[in-house]
Amino acid sequence: MRFTKMEGLGNDYIYLNCMGWEPSDLPELAVRLSDRHFGVGSDGLICIKPGRNGDFTMEMYNADGSRGAMCGNGIRCLGKYVYDRGLTRKTCLTIDTDAGPRGLELQVAGGKVERVTVDMGEPALFPGVTLEAEGERFDAVQVSMGNPHAVIFCRDPEQVELERLGPELERHPGLRERSNVEFAALNGPDSLAVRVWERGSGITLACGTGACAVFAAARKLGLCGSAANLRLPGGTLGLEERDGRVFMTGPARTVFEGETED
Repeated sequence: MRFTKMEGLGNDYIYLNCMGWEPSDLPELAVRLSDRHFGVGSDGLICIKPGRNGDFTMEMYNADGSRGAMCGNGIRCLGKYVYDRGLTRKTCLTIDTDAGPRGLELQVAGGKVERVTVDMGEPALFPGVTLEAEGERFDAVQVSMGNPHAVIFCRDPEQVELERLGPELERHPGLRERSNVEFAALNGPDSLAVRVWERGSGITLACGTGACAVFAAARKLGLCGSAANLRLPGGTLGLEERDGRVFMTGPARTVFEGETED
């Protein structure tokens, strides 16, 4: 079975071309391949399938085998995959996801995709909640970008003990559902610093939907304008609001290709 490992700001996924076939038990395969000691190593598995209504379908699994509805960094890499490998010559694509269709604008240089802009859709914002975890209290803004997020603004995300707090906050009964968790801080005019605990994967270097959720929460609280840069440990994403929809721009890179024995 051939695979391709790709990353967007260090948020890495294993890609399978499932246009004409599909391996069995994808959740188990995601767990096995994502293991960083006994597998390929990744934040999850993404299968590229024929489009239901759009050009292609993205089926995404987290590192623990749970199904993910949407992945911002993953969908940018999917756009690079299908263009660089000649599965399409279009630079404007519609990708079907479990969270609905998403539009991609591919930025090509030298015959290869370097950056991708994604129409991430309209965020859904819910009433804020106060959460208690590990003896501390946190005010969280709940946002859905097709998947659930709890955004917590703080003084310095780097000082947050994310490995300790993340598991409890992810499954906190005060949240609408099991959620991704973002700690964010204003880092300057229209600039935010963010760290992410990704449900099903743990600490990741970046999260595209998480960046969009932070941007939407910051807009709600009046912390930034209609465009902002979000700095994550893996790099920076550009976010922009157009007619109530969030557009995300960032890089996509192929790490390597390989083949498993089964």
